Amino acid sequence: MTIAVNPKGPYILWGTPHSLYTGKARSCLIKKGLAFVERCPSHTDYKTRVRPAVGMVTFPVLETPEGQFIQDSTDIVTYLDSLESPSSPTSMTPATPVQRVVASLIDGFGLEGMLQAAMHYRWSYRDEQELFLQTEFGRGLYAGADREARRSAGKRVMDFFSSSLPSLGITHETAPAIETAYEELLEALDVHFQSYPYVMGWRVSIADLGLIAPMYAHLGRDPYPTALMKKRAPNVARWVERMQLPNTPDGEYAPHDADWLTDDAIPTTLEPLLALVFKDWGPLLGADIASYQQWLVAHPEVQAGHLVHINDKHMVHPTLGMVSYAWRGVQVQRASAVHGLWLFQLAQDAANALSGDAKQKLAAWVERTGGQEVMDLRLPRALERQNNLMVLK
Repeated sequence: MTIAVNPKGPYILWGTPHSLYTGKARSCLIKKGLAFVERCPSHTDYKTRVRPAVGMVTFPVLETPEGQFIQDSTDIVTYLDSLESPSSPTSMTPATPVQRVVASLIDGFGLEGMLQAAMHYRWSYRDEQELFLQTEFGRGLYAGADREARRSAGKRVMDFFSSSLPSLGITHETAPAIETAYEELLEALDVHFQSYPYVMGWRVSIADLGLIAPMYAHLGRDPYPTALMKKRAPNVARWVERMQLPNTPDGEYAPHDADWLTDDAIPTTLEPLLALVFKDWGPLLGADIASYQQWLVAHPEVQAGHLVHINDKHMVHPTLGMVSYAWRGVQVQRASAVHGLWLFQLAQDAANALSGDAKQKLAAWVERTGGQEVMDLRLPRALERQNNLMVLK
């Protein structure tokens, strides 16, 4: 089954170049070869059509040629994948079970496990990239020709976003650990991309899409972390470029077909990466699950469909309050990330569906990468997204 695109017009991606989650949706559209235009929230149609349709100010939002609005980068990718056969050469979800689990884990880690690094390098080094950030934030707010007006518009909201660092556990005490963890991640990815163009091997997958979210908008585009990436991990910098192109132009990969590895295999060069996924995302997931359990105990009356949040405020990325956990020799205090639990649940559901040889293969992979404790984590109650909000299933 091929994607049926309305000839009346292309997809419209509502977002901004500096938006983390927009980066995932954009690369998906590019790699699928779909015609699309990108529009910022400063466009008049955002206020009149998009915001009422999704019920809040948020992006990315994908507007289909048929007039449907889809919010959340993961839902956008899932929707676009649903329009074609799993065997399609542009499907982003691996067709075999172990590859599907691994790709889903890396996808979730990129979207939530790397959020701390992305925000640290953007805002802790604000002085080194102030004008760039003013221009980029202003791009989403002001559509006129006055350059200073655009910068002023950006500056007005930058203080709000930079003030979020404590809620993400980013402090003077935790910053060195955040940078060490990120540099280790860069090293693992640089080694991997020496041998393969994409995370799962020869073709793009949801694993690439999850990682490109922080590694394009923040870490591969903001001036300070971009320079760091190019100095420390040039293969990663090239992958970031590759994710903005419809095809792979690099000659060293030419002899290989753009397909999944055979026999549900996982590149051995991914083992150091997955070890870091478990090491660095696991403590937050454990703390978030404990927080979620406490919230459920405190609210025994909640039923399916109930909003999962400490109040009734509609948020795409809700929280259940502050959590505290030990991580890389420091104590982190940050807001819980319910969205991250949902993403982890997607990977766990895929893992729980395994049987036979696939189950044994994944178990061996998890054991080699030190992930058993993380994979044994269980959400006390399933989550799902309804009407762009996180609710109890």
